[in-house]
Amino acid sequence: MTIKNRYPLPLISELMDKLGSAKYFTKLDVCWGYNNVCIKKDDEWKATFRTNRGLFEPTVMFFGLTNSPATFQWMMNDIFKDLIATGKVTVYLDDILIFSKTLEEHRKITCCVLELLRKHKLFLKAEKCEFKVLETEYLGVIISEGSIRMDPIKVAGITEWPVPTKKKELQSFLGFTNFYRCFIKDYSAIVRPMTKLTGKESWT
Repeated sequence: MTIKNRYPLPLISELMDKLGSAKYFTKLDVCWGYNNVCIKKDDEWKATFRTNRGLFEPTVMFFGLTNSPATFQWMMNDIFKDLIATGKVTVYLDDILIFSKTLEEHRKITCCVLELLRKHKLFLKAEKCEFKVLETEYLGVIISEGSIRMDPIKVAGITEWPVPTKKKELQSFLGFTNFYRCFIKDYSAIVRPMTKLTGKESWT
């Protein structure tokens, strides 16, 4: 029986509140995510999985394990705790965001982050990184100086969403739109009729 790791993932809304009037942004994406966490020696058997080639015992954590997100978030928070405390760095799993008002400060913090990544042998996906930009997409929203707005791609995803014909489809739609409720005036009132349909009422 797996004991659930209750270490909390940061709330995206709280991360966004920290941006303040930042002008410069650097976004970093860590390679291999959960695979960066080694499974404790002699505990590998607990994560054994079966394939058509037999049973395998992994040596690193992988997607699908109950505690992968919490464990990885704890590791990242522990590595960057001092920088996170400055209010200039946020970390959500493998996504790191550096933000500041001045370019000089930005360069300094970025160097500190990169040094920590090197120290802990964490690598970045170069194609997903952006350095000292004035606008970037982070965790599904577009951020810039004094502005946070919905990603146009996500807006299109909502407007072009097929009309739900099953309860599960409606739940998926509401789950997606709920993420952006802060951008939608009177969201609760708008979705109330749909939310009722996710209850015990039968569909016709």
